[in-house]
Amino acid sequence: MSSSALTGLCRHPIVQAPMAGGASCPQLAAAVSETGGLGFLAAGYKTADGMYEEIKQVRGLTARPFGVNLFMPQPGNADPAAVGVYRDQLAGESTWYETPLGDPDRGRDDGYDAKLAILLDDPVPVVSFTFGCPPRSVFESFGKAGTFTIVTVTTPEEAQAAQWAGADAVCVQGIEAGGHQGTYRDDPSADGSGYGLLALLALVKETVQMPVIAAGGLMRGSQIAAVLAAGASAAQLGTAFLVCPESAAYPLHKQAMTNPLFVRTEMTRAFSGRPARGLVNRFMREHGPYAPAAYPEVHHLTSGLRKAAAKAGDAQGMSLWAGQGHRLAREMPAAQLVGVLAAEADSARAALALGGGV
Repeated sequence: MSSSALTGLCRHPIVQAPMAGGASCPQLAAAVSETGGLGFLAAGYKTADGMYEEIKQVRGLTARPFGVNLFMPQPGNADPAAVGVYRDQLAGESTWYETPLGDPDRGRDDGYDAKLAILLDDPVPVVSFTFGCPPRSVFESFGKAGTFTIVTVTTPEEAQAAQWAGADAVCVQGIEAGGHQGTYRDDPSADGSGYGLLALLALVKETVQMPVIAAGGLMRGSQIAAVLAAGASAAQLGTAFLVCPESAAYPLHKQAMTNPLFVRTEMTRAFSGRPARGLVNRFMREHGPYAPAAYPEVHHLTSGLRKAAAKAGDAQGMSLWAGQGHRLAREMPAAQLVGVLAAEADSARAALALGGGV
């Protein structure tokens, strides 16, 4: 698959990251696509019907290509005893927010099969996968449907597996990225050992022959130019779009990006049981060190707590997913942001071509 198939989907090499949990709504995805980027819906945590309703909304807002991201079903490797201990530890949070803890056994597949069936029956231009790689048969079916496929990868080995399975492209996610790391296997012994984006990008480019999207901490057009110069076909940004007015992220979450109370990000399992980067707050400090490797069990446990904290206006109890570049967030309409990023990238690339610095 040549990079032209990917770049032909959008006028600018700018992809809006699919941010599960609310931020990636139809209005945001449509605004990005309509302005020449590639907007994405996040099907994670939604029902199949809910995903389809959002797809129809995007189609009503733009005729441009857009994508839908799916979470791969997760193996049942969690230790029930460890989940029980963590549940007991969260009892105080349940009392404080006056909301019950969720059922950790609520489900592991995120409605994957039903969502897959909808996307094959009524195809969208792009489908991406996170937390694993589907078998070749899935990619062959999407190929017949005319859908471009992408797999999130965090290692060269994962990229190679995606290429062997038949994906059209990979989204290379560096450790700088906000939200969940899209690793195929959740290995606690590997916590903190992920690759930075530029190192990972170079390693993946040496390993596979397929288009690459670069993701992780990107907030400015000069950074987009840098990853393009390093071999990426496009750049994916999440935190940069999270603060746009079209984003459906909680207002507290948006405000926290540049709030001086939140000075740094860390990887944590506190909210979901899987490594995810977010702004350090009270919940992360108090519970992160004790959270088990148990996704989606911990996600189900804490879902009600996080919603209650947001409703109470308490950012200290929310999952404030953010990339390392969060302090560079600019609050402006998504269409304007795409234009600004594209102009910055063009300027930086022109400077590089003339032998100047970015």
